[in-house]
Amino acid sequence: MNDDQLLRYSRHILLPQIGIEGQEAIVGARVLVVGAGGLGSPAAMYLAAAGVGTLVLADGDTVDLTNLQRQILHSQEGVGRFKVDSGRDTLARLNPEVRVLPVAHRLDGAALEAEVAAADVVLDCTDNFATRHAINRACVAARKPLVSGAAVRFDGQVSVFDLRRDDCPCYHCLFPEAEDVEEVRCAVMGVFAPITGIVGAVQAAEALKLLAGCGETLTGRLLLLDALAMDWRTVRLGRDPACEVCASR
Repeated sequence: MNDDQLLRYSRHILLPQIGIEGQEAIVGARVLVVGAGGLGSPAAMYLAAAGVGTLVLADGDTVDLTNLQRQILHSQEGVGRFKVDSGRDTLARLNPEVRVLPVAHRLDGAALEAEVAAADVVLDCTDNFATRHAINRACVAARKPLVSGAAVRFDGQVSVFDLRRDDCPCYHCLFPEAEDVEEVRCAVMGVFAPITGIVGAVQAAEALKLLAGCGETLTGRLLLLDALAMDWRTVRLGRDPACEVCASR
């Protein structure tokens, strides 16, 4: 790192759990953030502020006026623009050293597999089960750590699926893919604005810990937040030996 970087990231470097080596790992990392909405906004902003070298921001949606209540990556001027373009501009103002690669379409198939394979850590900041399961399958195949978050109404949840580890469950172990699963989306159910910020910030924290190799991540645990009561709970997760997605890895 150069002198400016040493100064910019000095508060990380002062932490013995991170230090210069951990910060260099962050600066040299490539992170894929799928979803530039309520969760992706704070996650991407903290990752950029922390100095992640390359951020791939994937989202095919445009900014809508209803997004501005919670999606802090975007502003009034961004309404109608692709979220990834609006987000790239915000992140450039926040930290011009970070290379932001916008992907203005829904990642799937071979394109999703390629982006996951190229990433050091993947953040699932999406809001539908089909995309979540596709991301999980790609992460299992490439053995990449996945940081998954969700938020709706006053409820949030976060977990880490470190698929580099043979003993770690995958997203499918926790939420098996099924046709009869009912989607609960904020466009219909509503969402308390700060809950997306809390969950997205936790996702960023877990991703940075994975990159720097410090602390204990949420691998094997599901963190649940009831923001109406401001009550946190942790549920232990186990790998499903019969999982259709990860059992054979």
